[in-house]
Amino acid sequence: MWGIVINPISGQGSGARFGSQVIQYFNQHGVAYRIISGASAPHTSAALKDFLAQNNCDGVVAVGGDGLAHLVLQQLAQTSIPMAVIPAGTGNDFFRALGGRLDDLEKELHKVLFLPPQPIDLGYVDGEWFAAIMSTGFDSLVNERANKMRWPKGRMKYNVAIVRELLSFKPRQYEIEIDGKKISTQAMLIAVGNGSSYGGGMKACPGADLHDGLFDIMVLSPISKVEFLKVFPKVYSGTHVTHPAVRIFRGKSISIEADAVAYSDGERVGPLPVKAECVPNSLLTWFE
Repeated sequence: MWGIVINPISGQGSGARFGSQVIQYFNQHGVAYRIISGASAPHTSAALKDFLAQNNCDGVVAVGGDGLAHLVLQQLAQTSIPMAVIPAGTGNDFFRALGGRLDDLEKELHKVLFLPPQPIDLGYVDGEWFAAIMSTGFDSLVNERANKMRWPKGRMKYNVAIVRELLSFKPRQYEIEIDGKKISTQAMLIAVGNGSSYGGGMKACPGADLHDGLFDIMVLSPISKVEFLKVFPKVYSGTHVTHPAVRIFRGKSISIEADAVAYSDGERVGPLPVKAECVPNSLLTWFE
């Protein structure tokens, strides 16, 4: 029995559309499944928990955005139950990290039903798992601001939040410890990457590998706001790492202290301090 977890409103209705196609494919191949969907994230999480407790589950397909993927992996991490992601959100960074392409949905679903899953690493911070990136600094403040905005909708909301936050933003003092090595520095942004991208394709940690047991940690030192606006577009190609204000570290564990908040996979972790660990082979899934 498979679980198909659907967020029908993700991606302005893409969740419902892709969910219907997934269900049709499972029906065509005679595969038993149950649809899991809820009116809210807690309701969906509870429904999934009940499903897993009451059934011998062959796998779970998450049809939605990174928020839904984050919700599902909380219950599948460090189990033998594989998780597939069909991206139907605005960011879809977990799916990007897996190397998937949705120009052929049938090919993706064929992998899920007929090819064996493989393990990937996950990050673990303050009792929660994350697949892509945990971050603190400018981008977390943008998230805080965007979450309070009712308009505009979709990705444009974050573009507006970026502009508004930049007007008042000031770098913070951070105390960082990576595998026992202490670093005291001012920074505009710190991204702890299990995967390479977040925020809808921003390759903050372009060298991150889901299978090496290590985080890639990007630290952006203070630069002027004008320089920041010049550098920021390069994050979509990952070429920002050549800027002299960018430093990349690698490590299995990291602790960060500052007067700041952290987010992981776009979800609020909370105020610092936080400690994160890269946990090898924590999730079974499919990737290129």
